[in-house]
Amino acid sequence: MTDLQNRPNIENKYLAGNYAPVESEVTAHDLPVVGEIPEELEGRWLRNGPNPESVDDAIKHHWFLGQGMVHGVRLRGGKAEWYKNRWVLDSAERAAGLFGANTNVGGFAGTTWAMVEGGNPPVELSYDLESRSINPFHGTLDGPFTAHPKYDAATGELHSMNYHWPDLIDHVNYTVVDSDGRVTKNLAIPVTDMPMMHDMSLTEKYAIVYDLPVTVNMDVLVEGYPFPFKWNADRAARVGLLPRNGTATDIVWCDVDPCYVFHPLNAYDAADGTVVVDLCRYDNLMVNDRQGPFAETPPTLDRWVIDPKTRRVTETRISDRPQEFPRHNPRFGLKQHRFGYTSEVLPADEANLHGATLKTDFETGTVEAYEYGPGRGGAEPVFVPKADGTAEDAGWLLTVAYDATTDTSDLCVLDAEDLGRGEVARITLPQRVPFGFHGNWVPDTSVSPG
Repeated sequence: MTDLQNRPNIENKYLAGNYAPVESEVTAHDLPVVGEIPEELEGRWLRNGPNPESVDDAIKHHWFLGQGMVHGVRLRGGKAEWYKNRWVLDSAERAAGLFGANTNVGGFAGTTWAMVEGGNPPVELSYDLESRSINPFHGTLDGPFTAHPKYDAATGELHSMNYHWPDLIDHVNYTVVDSDGRVTKNLAIPVTDMPMMHDMSLTEKYAIVYDLPVTVNMDVLVEGYPFPFKWNADRAARVGLLPRNGTATDIVWCDVDPCYVFHPLNAYDAADGTVVVDLCRYDNLMVNDRQGPFAETPPTLDRWVIDPKTRRVTETRISDRPQEFPRHNPRFGLKQHRFGYTSEVLPADEANLHGATLKTDFETGTVEAYEYGPGRGGAEPVFVPKADGTAEDAGWLLTVAYDATTDTSDLCVLDAEDLGRGEVARITLPQRVPFGFHGNWVPDTSVSPG
């Protein structure tokens, strides 16, 4: 076993520095705050990511693997009441191999869920982040789930595209979960070569399927790498428009230039019948790198306009500045949006994956950036609408920032309307939060503190 506390790990950057896991579960109360936390923020900021306790072979370890660890900060009355971090599932369950929920965490149907891409159903967590059990939506989910379900505020439903190697070989599942946390639809969509379908998009008319050329590769498995996906240069790239009440035969498939997409920002139906999607796009992915996604081509911010009549996709580059983890005002989900927020990514920086928090105005083309200062960078920006806000950008951004000069992490609150205000509040966390993946703001109005 590799000693994961040997943080200058020359065998694998995803086990070194702030990628390296933390070894303890911590509870801390009354966190120090610089500035003022907006009093309307009452709930929990949550974040999930891999935190492996050990690996068999550091060279062959992939960043996407390992036990999940959820980090959380509870805010109330202008104070940061507590920080907690917990492994997902207890030791016995982790020993049994049930440790897949390492990608996202959020609130839905009155509870808290830890989720993984392409694997087990969600794990239900208590308000205090203790694992309760794997919960296949009260026994109604027959198959895998995703880390990136899309929420439709008009219906209260979650929509997801789910793959799972090796259980699903020739199809993915389109699943709809009703507001009561029970599956109401599970549709098989035929695909070849088992693509890595990390995310999806949703509009009022369509569920959008990203069928892109990163697929299961048997040679990777034979070489002993546990994450068996690789760029497939011989496979076409396409995006599908599935009518939400349709079947797999109703999908309108449209070819796109070879690429990979982890994360779309938002999608909507335009008045002319086209579908507009803003997303972070890679020219290729995991061609030779078997450890993670950032070594080969940087992600750019692009817009796709998909025409179901001509089956053509018009692709426009919005920004060449490398950026990922896009978010928007959730009140504008499935609707035409003007603003998007991303984290600048710095693949060549060995100390800090993240840089500035970026705000893109898709109407004017302007970009506003908040720079955290030397050695500091902000991860995924979670947008929380202001209680009395009417403008699309009226909200708060909650972002965990890592400081490579002190090896510490802070939870920062930015004003989404004016990044130039700087950090409205900086909450000092009792330990660093490793570079991980995704999280959400869960207000106490949606999940009981009990």
